[in-house]
Amino acid sequence: MNRITIIGGGNIGLSLAKGLVKSGYCDAQSICITRRNLASLEEEKSMGFQVSDQNKLAIAKADFVVLAILPQQIKKVMEEIYPVLKPNQTIISVASGVTCMDIKEVLGTDKVVIRAMPNTAIAIGQSMTCIATDEAPQDKLDEVSRIFESVGSVVVINEDLMTSATALCACGIAFFLRSIRAASQGGVEIGFHAHVALKMAIQTAKGAADLLLQMQTHPESEIDKVTSPKGCTIAGLNEMEHNGFSSAFIKGIKLSAKKAGGLYND
Repeated sequence: MNRITIIGGGNIGLSLAKGLVKSGYCDAQSICITRRNLASLEEEKSMGFQVSDQNKLAIAKADFVVLAILPQQIKKVMEEIYPVLKPNQTIISVASGVTCMDIKEVLGTDKVVIRAMPNTAIAIGQSMTCIATDEAPQDKLDEVSRIFESVGSVVVINEDLMTSATALCACGIAFFLRSIRAASQGGVEIGFHAHVALKMAIQTAKGAADLLLQMQTHPESEIDKVTSPKGCTIAGLNEMEHNGFSSAFIKGIKLSAKKAGGLYND
């Protein structure tokens, strides 16, 4: 069974740890979570996870070392663990905008580095995780794919697309949540109580996503099924488009991608 150390007990790190255990990929004892403040990991400790505030000690026996920290903090952490890292340990980075070469410049070119970009739906095992590497062996890439498949869906992409993946999947979850919020606000304006409108918007959004996933169709083909001539759906869609709905969404994704690419050097 693989031993995993997750450096950074924030939302992504904790969700990954709990998801791996819940899916049966490994048991809690096989995972060590590090954080500067151990008091915040009491719950995880009671669940059987190993916890530590000493990164160098925590990675000693790990097969996989997950860097689940902010891009602005990753260099300091890498410099800390560099002296004790071994060539047979695989580094998994979830830091936005930090390339495999950026990591190897600190940890050494002999290290196996794989980047992963999950989103916060990892907490319920529904993440869309993109994975990329520069030259990691296929068996290591396959194993990292299995790790993240236990907490959602995985797509392996070229590394030069990882910043774009950050915008579309990691930032993107906030964009879709905001659209659900907007739909619920529209529901209130046309007569529903807020909690009812929100429930209706959430389930409608979920139904739309599941429809595409299960039917394997294109959004436009499903839209065509609910837009009749002179109907209310096409009237609403066209009003949204006249006010820049699709354009604003696309511009937001592009700006997020631009911002994500510079986080490491900010």
